[in-house]
Amino acid sequence: MRDYTQFYIDGHWADPSSKRISAVINPATEQVSGQIALGSEEDVNRAVAAARRAFPAWSKTSREDRVAILEQIVAEGEKRADDLVAAISEEMGAPEDWSRNLHYGYGSGHMKTAADILRTFSFEERQGNTVLRREPIGVCALITPWNWPLHELYVKIAPALATGCTLVLKPSELAPYSAYIVAEILHAAGVPAGVFNLVNGSGQEVGTALAKHPDVDMISVTGSVRAGSEVAIAAAPSIKRVHQELGGKGANIILDDERLPAGVAHGVHNLMSNAGQSCAAPSRMLVPASRMAEVIEIAAAEAAKVTVGAPHSGAEIGPVISESARQRIEDYIQSGIDEGAQLIAGGTGRPKGLEAGYYIRPTVFAHVARSMKIAREEIFGPVLVILGYEGEEEAIEIANDSDYGLSAFVWGEDLDRLRGIADRVRAGMIYLNEGNYDLRNPWGGYKKSGNGREQGEFAFHDFLEVKGVMYPG
Repeated sequence: MRDYTQFYIDGHWADPSSKRISAVINPATEQVSGQIALGSEEDVNRAVAAARRAFPAWSKTSREDRVAILEQIVAEGEKRADDLVAAISEEMGAPEDWSRNLHYGYGSGHMKTAADILRTFSFEERQGNTVLRREPIGVCALITPWNWPLHELYVKIAPALATGCTLVLKPSELAPYSAYIVAEILHAAGVPAGVFNLVNGSGQEVGTALAKHPDVDMISVTGSVRAGSEVAIAAAPSIKRVHQELGGKGANIILDDERLPAGVAHGVHNLMSNAGQSCAAPSRMLVPASRMAEVIEIAAAEAAKVTVGAPHSGAEIGPVISESARQRIEDYIQSGIDEGAQLIAGGTGRPKGLEAGYYIRPTVFAHVARSMKIAREEIFGPVLVILGYEGEEEAIEIANDSDYGLSAFVWGEDLDRLRGIADRVRAGMIYLNEGNYDLRNPWGGYKKSGNGREQGEFAFHDFLEVKGVMYPG
């Protein structure tokens, strides 16, 4: 049983202002696995004050000093790798190999990448008679989600520290364990007191207190459109920078050529990974209407191969995060049935043999109309919808007919043709065929998918202000 009932404030573990406790549920077992304290506005005030005090000194540290700190965080993280992997599998039910190779691997990779970028990043340049300076924005509030708990911690913490900002972190109360281990890692790495602070609690209380706090200069939130909107509204009166990485409904355009079978198979497993709980997942598969029967056969067979089970069972996917999430996804599946989509795999009800845990059957719908609820709203579970198109123009039109614009995928033989389609799709990230994930790629999207970019050099800019110092001509 894990007990995380203190907050990390000003370089040490501190008691919360109240005695409110929340149980943390293991989604694979539905059993209580630990407890956390729930913070209040008073706790936020303490953490922000510590970050504000630490900012003048930390913002003036040298590039070399900050590189050394980032490298030490990586080294301390490697010592705690097994602890982090176990925590991730326990808090959000991810299969052990995913927790190690992707959740931990990507998280550590972001810290290494930030250190590499920092070595040569230009904080000052000459433009005519003006010197452009890039300076840390100040105190940053970071609100992270439960679906990629360690990845999203490091993807925000790394550029904040690298650019000289101080920060207050609010991790998800559903998956808080890895954040506490990260706090221990940063402490062991020698991050100065007040530079990093952690306060747990709900978005409604702690998240809102951070968003409206006058001494917070920037807030970065990853979550739903609703959460991002609420943060922006709370932050508006103080005119702080708001960075949002929100939802998605990624279109996966598969072209009418010999690579179609491989594209369909790849698309099914890509969507199902992480139990479908990824904002950039290829959740809308767009296929030639003339080959729908062939696509159905392939997709149904591939979905049947997707195994579901506990983190240490060797299954391809684990549970979804909570009972409320499981019920919401089941409601979407029932909606698809009610609206007349063709159910070709999965459906409502638990997978066979899994009576405990928040498990969902890998589900695929075909002959989906783009007006259907399952085609328009983010389901955030292992549910794939397949829509037919009559030609390339209609495929692009359907792909862009969405409130979201985070990711898109294009699959086919001719890379030049794929690039041409990618240029016309309004999304922040486009994957061509297997398209390898790049830790330096700017992560973010158009429309309701958010504002700003994470990862790589692009993330640095969101944590910096630009100052122009103009000299006599």
